[in-house]
Amino acid sequence: MGSRNVGAVHSARCYLVLILQLLTQLPSANSVLRYRVAEEGPADVHIGNVASDLGLSTSGIGTGDVTFALESGSEYFKIDNVTGELTTGTRRIDREKLPQCQMIFDENECFLNFEVSVIGPLQSWVDLFDGRIVVTDINDNTPSFPSPVLTLSVEENRPIGTLYLLPTATDRDFGRNGIDRYELIQDSSRSSVFELQVADTPEGQKQPQLIVKGPLDREARDSYELVLRVRDGGNPSRSSQALLRVSITDVNDNSPRFERAVYEAEMAENAPPGTPVLQVRATDRDVGVNGQVEYVFGAATESVRRLLRLDEASGWLSVLHRIDREEVSQLRFTITARDRGQPPRTDRTTVVLNVRDENDNVPIVEIRKIGRILVRDGAAMVPENVLVDTPVALVQVSDRDQGENGAVTCTVVGDVPFTLKPADDAFERNKKKYFLHTSALLDYEATREYSVTIVAVDSGSPSLSSNSSLLVRVVDINDHAPTFAQSLVEVHFAENNAPGERVVTVVAADADSGKNAEIAYSLDPSVNGAFYIDADNGDIRATGTLDREQRERYEFRVIARDKGTPSLQGSATVVVQVTDRNDNAPKFVQEVFTFYVKENLLTNSPVGMVTVTDADEGENAELSLFVEHDEEEGENNTGTIFSSASFDRERRSAYSFRVRAVDGGEPPRSATATVSLFVTDENDNAPSITSPANDSYTLLPPASGARTVVRTVTASDGDTGSNADVRYALIGGNPFRLFEIGSSSGVITLAEPLERRHRGLHRLVVRVNDSGMPSLCATALVHVFINESLANATLVDAQVARSLAIPLYMDIAGDPDSERALGKQRLSVAIGVLAGAAAVILVILLVVTARQCGVQGKNGYEAGKKEPEEDFFSPQPPPLQAQASQNERGRKPRRDKRNNGSAKSERSLYSGIMTVNGCRPANGDPSSPRLSARRHQSSPDLARHYKSSSPLPAVHLQPNSPPVEGKKHQAVQELPPTNTFTGNGTSNADAMSLSSDQCSDYGCQTVKYSKQVRT
Repeated sequence: MGSRNVGAVHSARCYLVLILQLLTQLPSANSVLRYRVAEEGPADVHIGNVASDLGLSTSGIGTGDVTFALESGSEYFKIDNVTGELTTGTRRIDREKLPQCQMIFDENECFLNFEVSVIGPLQSWVDLFDGRIVVTDINDNTPSFPSPVLTLSVEENRPIGTLYLLPTATDRDFGRNGIDRYELIQDSSRSSVFELQVADTPEGQKQPQLIVKGPLDREARDSYELVLRVRDGGNPSRSSQALLRVSITDVNDNSPRFERAVYEAEMAENAPPGTPVLQVRATDRDVGVNGQVEYVFGAATESVRRLLRLDEASGWLSVLHRIDREEVSQLRFTITARDRGQPPRTDRTTVVLNVRDENDNVPIVEIRKIGRILVRDGAAMVPENVLVDTPVALVQVSDRDQGENGAVTCTVVGDVPFTLKPADDAFERNKKKYFLHTSALLDYEATREYSVTIVAVDSGSPSLSSNSSLLVRVVDINDHAPTFAQSLVEVHFAENNAPGERVVTVVAADADSGKNAEIAYSLDPSVNGAFYIDADNGDIRATGTLDREQRERYEFRVIARDKGTPSLQGSATVVVQVTDRNDNAPKFVQEVFTFYVKENLLTNSPVGMVTVTDADEGENAELSLFVEHDEEEGENNTGTIFSSASFDRERRSAYSFRVRAVDGGEPPRSATATVSLFVTDENDNAPSITSPANDSYTLLPPASGARTVVRTVTASDGDTGSNADVRYALIGGNPFRLFEIGSSSGVITLAEPLERRHRGLHRLVVRVNDSGMPSLCATALVHVFINESLANATLVDAQVARSLAIPLYMDIAGDPDSERALGKQRLSVAIGVLAGAAAVILVILLVVTARQCGVQGKNGYEAGKKEPEEDFFSPQPPPLQAQASQNERGRKPRRDKRNNGSAKSERSLYSGIMTVNGCRPANGDPSSPRLSARRHQSSPDLARHYKSSSPLPAVHLQPNSPPVEGKKHQAVQELPPTNTFTGNGTSNADAMSLSSDQCSDYGCQTVKYSKQVRT
């Protein structure tokens, strides 16, 4: 205890020595700091160092024992409270906008005042110093003329050298930044009769004058347009120009003359509008219009024109608006007298009006902070342990009036332990500063606050007074912070709680007493409103219902703050772990899953995959999947759906069923989704000829012209889309190119006029193809009998029956007798050599035809039916096999099992007819020996198609589809990421079809024949 007292005494002695050193080195309190700074400068411009300029010792400077504070002037300046460095603030200084510089024309008189206080250790002493910063002008304003167009009237016949005063420009800057010179710009291509001269006025201004340099003849030219430019003296200089219009008029040789060059007067402030102030007079020796004088403002600011009114006829100046001396103390301007001659002559005079002060302002008492003691909302917070004679506030008393009207005295009223002491020896009578000092020790327990009233009275007659009050609150000392028993509190809390449910209670203790020991609890803002705490008892409660799926861990700080001043606080960390409940049902990523699969897909092939999630965790998120059974089966662990039967689009094109997902919670929750399965078409149906029948015929008169409709072939296809889009083509029986067929309509029309040789029966071979890949086709026979009438129908029927037995590659077209007669006639003309050549060509054609037909398949022709076990049309054998072919014609054809014995009589008609196989059977009978094993209906590997962007680890696809027996491989397609199966099934042409074109020139299918006659 003794050593502690010795240390305190030693520390106090050190502080006392430091204070004595500083007090001996401080200048007198009436010292005034003076600096200069340019206007419009940036922030942080160095102005000066208060410490060095005050001559303070460096022993306490920079250590924080002696500090500096800017008591006024902080609007434009700032000071380093440790080093005393004075710099400019963030707000720029515009000299022309400063109220105190509006009517000042000497740059040394434009200044800003500031106050700086020097504060000793622990604010044991405070000294206040005034400062003044002169704001120097920069060239930031451009000179300008009163108007962009200036007019001047010059009388004719004026002698050379005559001067005319031009309107002067104004520049808000002054000195070297003010107006420097005028320039006259004129057209150099024409001889000029004018010249510019600039004269210096007694007031120090520059007066532009126009000099006549040549003869003026109004009758020759009555006007001139010149450009008058003004420049200031800044660097860089600023300039502007105006158009000077010079009108040549008649002679007016006498100018008005003012009685005095300068008029001075004094006027009282607050004079009512209309009060006369001064009359200026000017006389003109001319008579008539040239001697009539009118008065106008010359070089006058906006404030002059706003406050004063000038009578143009009499020259009386009167008050236009009340003038406040505290705003404008002097008005200085010029008045121009102008006669009404042509051109008018002028004279100018200077008017100086001084505004006389009236005691119209009460003293102003301003109480501000000083040092480290804050004054806020009219109250000063003073600790109870301050020493006697400690300054606690700065009192500034000012009066805007002048002289005795602004001389102010002030005092403290009442029995309070405070007194006023001058802060400086003020050099201005209307502005004084005082420190409010404590005159006795303060005791918080005895008196907690004082109301200090300060009264200020000026010396005017009658005197005016005002008062201001300061509430001094004595502050108790608080030196213990609250503490928690545990710095980290962890708690587990179940989700889905009721709002306001208590989570945990925290408690802190404070060693202080009274208000300093009363604790208020609060939460760190990082909790974001999820919890709140009872400020009195420390109960932490949930603001709303917690959801573990959104956030499962909260960590925040609890703050315990006592109610002392200044307040002390302690904190602890709270961690809330939110535990899970089964409050989320499984959720499918889509309400409806849509898949597209090809028809004829094999059983147990994957058709798609569904994805489901559960926001819970643990057992609550373990999912089981079930399919509500139809023709598909679901896989419980991956979400992959397999087919349980092969699909036939022609039987059913769409399926819809539901998939259910169940979690493992208690009670379990489930969700369902709809699966829509669309079967895409495969070209497995060949076109079917609906009309005409092969054994029917149409009568066509020989007089029929071109474009005559002969017959229409119609066909249908059980597929859809492009697989059902049929096209018609004539592939035989049209050697004379008499007929054409519409590729899409099937309408057969006459293309050429008919001749005599064209009469008779024509057999047209029409092939009908669909647009599938590969394409399927059917063949139709259209018989056309060209004759005037149908006199012998039995004969035509016989010809039609015979045509059915003739191979399709042979043409039946017209009257054969006419052809033979024409052939004999040609043979008689072409003797010998042509006959031999024809024989050679015939042999070559037969060999080529035989080879081509031998390569084709040997399918029979039966329109609209599945392929039988035996061909209806056999290929034409080569010459060496002709006999064998004739023997085969006598064989009994094999019975068609599907048609029982009904086809026997029909098939016997075609047992020796040859055709070319180009069609795949309509229904793909696997027992047919002509069906290649390469044609299959395998399913794509859907597991390789689905590239889902979902990050769910619970659902995966099988890496491969079930194997397909007897197939080379499976077609693979790239599927879109939306789990929708699309594609055209042509990724592997060898695996999915026989070839790219399944129809050769002649297709072969049969129909049941019926005789039809078109009339």
